[in-house]
Amino acid sequence: MLNASKRLVLAASLAAAGLSGCVVVPVASDGTPLYPIAVAPDGTSAYPVAAPVYPAVAVPIATVTPTGAPVPGRNARPAPTLQSASPAPGRDLVAPAGPAAPAALQARLYPSNEVATETGMLSGTVTNMMTGKGFFELNYKGEILSGEATRVPGDDRRGLANAYGQRGLFMSCDYRMTTPYLGTGTCSLSNGAQYQVHIGG
Repeated sequence: MLNASKRLVLAASLAAAGLSGCVVVPVASDGTPLYPIAVAPDGTSAYPVAAPVYPAVAVPIATVTPTGAPVPGRNARPAPTLQSASPAPGRDLVAPAGPAAPAALQARLYPSNEVATETGMLSGTVTNMMTGKGFFELNYKGEILSGEATRVPGDDRRGLANAYGQRGLFMSCDYRMTTPYLGTGTCSLSNGAQYQVHIGG
């Protein structure tokens, strides 16, 4: 008989502990529950209501009392109100900004002295890496000049460029970009030819 009463007391204790315990509910990063919480008509128990399955992601959890209120912690916040899983109106979702893609630009060099008039207008390509550096290539009388351009420290628009050819000809340029895709400047070759350069457009 004693064993039966012990069993009854143990069963009643477990039932009481089960009804008075806390429920752990997953919450979003803004504190709103991922699953709606329902409170029994007598206000004594809370339980998750069936909700659609969400993608499997790690979420913080909050402990709530049987009334659905969060148990205060070190960084306690007011109890969240139930809301839909959609973003709040007026809240724009913005993708993180990344670096701009490199841009291939046309460069046209127009003669500005007598030596340069012997060859006329030249054209080449400039690749703006959008990092303050760029690379360019130019064909001068069958000699390919290639080199790089670098932004001048402290000036976002001004840059210097140098190129060298396989037969020893070299070129120096000073340019200014009005946008990442348009610019102007001057170029001088080691043979004395001078040019006005237009980049992009």
